[in-house]
Amino acid sequence: MKYLFPLLLITVLVLACQPEKLTPEEFLKQQETLLKEKQKELRSLTKVIGKLENTIDSLNPESEKEKPRTLVTTQDVSRKNFERFIDIQSNVQSDDVVMASSETGGRLLNVSVKEGSYVRKGQLIASVDMEAVNKQVDEVNKALELAADVYDRQKRLWDQNIGSEIQYLQAKNNKERLEKSLESVNYQLTKANVYAPSTGVVDMVFSKTGEMAGPGTPIVQILNTGVVKVVADVPEKYLKAIKRGEIVDIKFPALDREMKAKVSLIGSSINPSNRTFKVEVNIPNRDGLLKPNLLASMLIKDFSAKDAVVVPLELVQQEVGGSFYVFIQDKNADGAVAKKVIVETGESYDGEIIITKGLKGGEVLIVDGARGLANNELIQIQSTTTEENNG
Repeated sequence: MKYLFPLLLITVLVLACQPEKLTPEEFLKQQETLLKEKQKELRSLTKVIGKLENTIDSLNPESEKEKPRTLVTTQDVSRKNFERFIDIQSNVQSDDVVMASSETGGRLLNVSVKEGSYVRKGQLIASVDMEAVNKQVDEVNKALELAADVYDRQKRLWDQNIGSEIQYLQAKNNKERLEKSLESVNYQLTKANVYAPSTGVVDMVFSKTGEMAGPGTPIVQILNTGVVKVVADVPEKYLKAIKRGEIVDIKFPALDREMKAKVSLIGSSINPSNRTFKVEVNIPNRDGLLKPNLLASMLIKDFSAKDAVVVPLELVQQEVGGSFYVFIQDKNADGAVAKKVIVETGESYDGEIIITKGLKGGEVLIVDGARGLANNELIQIQSTTTEENNG
């Protein structure tokens, strides 16, 4: 720039001294020629000045300037066991769901439980009006008294060889038939009370006091939630990834709870409508928080690799040609530099990826500042972290 002002001054003087005999076209051409000559001289002078500055800088150590460096953070590349999981939506179910019903029909005199009530096996939960059955008992008793009296009379006559044998047998049969009828009617009276068939919580009440209950008609539904199961429909492509007895992770988002449990059952068939098979996991539910139909997530491990080189997925960059690369710390005469390493990748999961070729472990990987770096670019390391080895 310091040479540009004299050139402009010369141009102005030339313009002031323009001969009047030159035409405008000739004068313009003359000035263009002069400009090209001066630009050539300027380029030559600029090169000379640059060489002189470099020579002075090399001969004068005090004039050396610190070369710019890019601030980065790094972490050590380690080998560890890598696992990948599939997250399958599932829900809580209970196998122990029973209906309490009466074996005989009649009007309910009392239903002593409500929804949410805790009941034990054998506990009285309802009673049925047996007035009609009691009347049948009275009727049969009267008929039996007469039949017994007739039988006694016929037996005494038969013992004295009086009367026919057929009359004796008819009287005996009639008496025994009424005795059996009385037993049957008395047995119906024992069905007046309805007892809980299992221990659990009353989930639903279908009939209330005063309503009619038919034989076998459910009165209440009892749910035993002491042990529940988590059921998932798993796509058939993961059929080889899970075995019975394998440990899986179960998460309950609504409860912010996570636990491990064994696979208790694997379905023996594929659902043709959605190409899935059932996987069940039994889980204890002592506190009763796991309710039927509660949403859950089942994490099933479908891939694992031991002693693998694993790096954060976000640090793997891709060239225009398709090759993947990362930057690691290296050194040259000027100090720490970024070295570009071409890598080959494998499976990835949860923000991490396996490096199958290019890294062996022990390298120092550039983390923050890796984007935008160039190969052999000078760097300044702010901090270095060591990744925890899970192997």
